[in-house]
Amino acid sequence: MTAGVVTLLPSPTTSVWWLGPVPLRAYALCILAGIIVAVWWTQRRLQVRGGTAEQVLDVSAWAVPFGIVGGRIYHVVTSPAPYFGEGGNPWHALRIWEGGMGIWGAVALGAVGAWIGCRRHGVPFSGFADAVAPGYLVAQAMGRFGNWFNNEIHGPETDLPWGLTVYQWDQAAGHALVDASGAPIVKGVFHPTFLYEALWCLLVAAFLLWLERRRTLRPGQSFAMVVIGYPLGRFFIELIRTDEANRILGLRLNVWTSILVFVLGIVLFRALGNRPDETPDRTSDDTPDETPISQHTE
Repeated sequence: MTAGVVTLLPSPTTSVWWLGPVPLRAYALCILAGIIVAVWWTQRRLQVRGGTAEQVLDVSAWAVPFGIVGGRIYHVVTSPAPYFGEGGNPWHALRIWEGGMGIWGAVALGAVGAWIGCRRHGVPFSGFADAVAPGYLVAQAMGRFGNWFNNEIHGPETDLPWGLTVYQWDQAAGHALVDASGAPIVKGVFHPTFLYEALWCLLVAAFLLWLERRRTLRPGQSFAMVVIGYPLGRFFIELIRTDEANRILGLRLNVWTSILVFVLGIVLFRALGNRPDETPDRTSDDTPDETPISQHTE
């Protein structure tokens, strides 16, 4: 790394603030903010399709907790050493506020929760999935800033001008370690993979909105585009991440997962496109759907 390089991206030196005895953790706040944006946007999109804002809240009450549990389970199962390895503490697997969410598990179990919610409240699952698609991507982008606050999940060292200054970190306390003078101890300057992923999510969301305005997509195809687009970028980001991860045949587990999910997305998109449907979705946010969501073919 070039000595004296000036970077544009600093990292926070703390990720938790206290309101009396109550901690406010940046990681949790970023996820919460993403959920709020996703729910709000999904309400708008579902109303265009003939649904109601209340239906989104009803389904989200199932999808969100299922997603949080699924994301944590995936993280713990695929990174078991801090919890079940030498010196690990199994109880720390419950400390979700300290970071550690696997998006694959969050989406998989969140989809199960959404399906249950849709069944209970009379909402077509494919219509709900399409409504949530771009909001989910924005929520994922916002959630990645929790990793920024925690000074975690970055790439190799770099001297590029957008390199990220990362500090040596006390995860339990939620702040940077300091030297004798009280200055935070710099670990190095690294590729900001959290930012790369956030920008990729926003790019895929923008492409999805563009595509919806130029093509009539079958029910479920908007979300299928998320299943295609997100892992395409995640594949390349995983190749430069340097945090500890389980490997299969020399590649990080999430690289293989990205390939599998990408292929699944293509198969799903094509299969949904071949389904007979006499009342395909109108997917523009600005044009009212002529067919209420309750009448859409599942």
